[in-house]
Amino acid sequence: MKKLLDLLSEEMGKAFEAAGYDPALGRVTISNRPDLCEYQCNGAMAGAKQYHKAPIMIANDVAEKLTASAAFREAVAAAPGFLNLKLSEEFLADMVSRMAGEPKFGLELPERKKIIIDYGGANVAKPLHVGHLRPAIIGESIKRICRYVGHEVIGDVHLGDWGLQMGLVIMGVKERQPGLVYFDEEYQGEYPQEAPFTISELEEIYPAASARSKEDAAFKAAAMEATVKLQNGVRGYRALWKHILNVSVTDLKKNYAGLNVAFDLWKGESDVHELIPEMVAYMKDGGYAYISEGALVVDVKEETDTKEMPPCMILKSDGASLYNTTDLATIMERMRLYHPDQIIYITDKRQDLYFEQVFRCARKTKLVEPGTELKWIGNGTMNGSDGKPFKTREGGVMRLENLIRETREEMYRKIREGREMSGEEAEKVADMVAVAALKYGDLSNQAAKDYVFDIDRFTSFEGDTGPYILYTVVRIKSILNKYREQGGSLDGLCLRVAGSESEKALQMQLAQFNAMIQSAAEETAPHKVCAFLYDLANAFNHFYHETKILSEEDETRKKGLLALLVLVRDMMEACVEVLGFEVPDKM
Repeated sequence: MKKLLDLLSEEMGKAFEAAGYDPALGRVTISNRPDLCEYQCNGAMAGAKQYHKAPIMIANDVAEKLTASAAFREAVAAAPGFLNLKLSEEFLADMVSRMAGEPKFGLELPERKKIIIDYGGANVAKPLHVGHLRPAIIGESIKRICRYVGHEVIGDVHLGDWGLQMGLVIMGVKERQPGLVYFDEEYQGEYPQEAPFTISELEEIYPAASARSKEDAAFKAAAMEATVKLQNGVRGYRALWKHILNVSVTDLKKNYAGLNVAFDLWKGESDVHELIPEMVAYMKDGGYAYISEGALVVDVKEETDTKEMPPCMILKSDGASLYNTTDLATIMERMRLYHPDQIIYITDKRQDLYFEQVFRCARKTKLVEPGTELKWIGNGTMNGSDGKPFKTREGGVMRLENLIRETREEMYRKIREGREMSGEEAEKVADMVAVAALKYGDLSNQAAKDYVFDIDRFTSFEGDTGPYILYTVVRIKSILNKYREQGGSLDGLCLRVAGSESEKALQMQLAQFNAMIQSAAEETAPHKVCAFLYDLANAFNHFYHETKILSEEDETRKKGLLALLVLVRDMMEACVEVLGFEVPDKM
């Protein structure tokens, strides 16, 4: 089903052509003067030079051809050459009614792509903190949006599960429990199935070991040796590492699930360890990589560069791999296993140079096919009221589960105020609304922008917030439930021509859905869904406050209004779903 602006532009193009002008001049846009008109066309201005004619004369010629148009109720030429347009209520109602009857509201699906989204980026043996919030929920929403428009999307957490941090944890465990069989290199038996530590103990071990390594050179050297043993396949170290991974991933899944974030792949840097020697040999044999000051590097500078672009380091002078190495090997593996059309990475925006180097290296060395797009989305930071990255009251980095808990507690308090709801029911609702508050508060900002986390504003039931969006959907569901309780049926309802300006405004907002969701997918921009959802909620609430619905005496009109409510509910729930939260039954 064609988008509204495309349909209107086609109609306008026919009028331009009928008046003797180029139909390409008929592009219609949403009015920037809603006090004058709903839509506008500036083609007469563009055609003035081409036809050596005053723009107002062209506009008048075209307006005359629109008098019988089914799409426009009003088309007025205005100086110096604008065409101010108002939609026909019948045309609009017909389009919105057809949207209501088609899957995904008549969305035209683009050519199907296979997309891998690399988001989350958690490190094992460490708790998630607030810095993990943005890439997780932005990535989850982009995954859902792209799936909604028809693409095949694979989400990969890409764990940090290799390197020195693992050696530090292993040494931390060894210091606490030196008698474990994992450290006996003569041991040939089966290793215990149960981990010798809990997630809480693991989360104590890593920071203590990391801090000590910065002050104790001998301890750091031992951790580096443990890392080498792990990577060389020493049985005990590999078995202990698997425990670290299993305990961490179990906890990570629980925390991500609390945000409605899920991954198709739980791969990490370790998954490509065996592939690195092959990749290094390929780069050397192909003449891409060379030794510079003992390190193996690939030049990625281009003639058009206006700033310095350092080489991409593949191996350090001691032969150790880096993040560049594992990311490039991961690209190599993804191309072999999945042949994606696009790989999207979501990380902190301060990593722009890093990803520029990695992407250039991947292209120069032909690790990716020419048609494969590599895209990086750098997210801004979530800041406190001081404008600096969000911290605890004590000044430390806040654990993500604590942020979620505090938001739930605040949401629970507000839900219990003035509402007749049991404690258990309020807790369930608070959980759902808190996730909406966090996610919507984040996603309503452009990904690259920093924003201030304000728990009072994010959990408010008024304004551009998640709770306001959910409350609007719950209001609609309540009206529809009441109608059913009165003996009415929602089957076979038929949407009607708008009977008021607020009803027409609501229908016009609904008609913009397809263009919005396509744009959000193409531009990987969840904030566009949020903006649409907020405008739709406002349009509905304006309509609701000035319209009799259940008390409407004209049964035909009542059923038309209820059909409109069903469509608004369904569309809002579809938007909520792609943003990654849920609507409770009541609030």
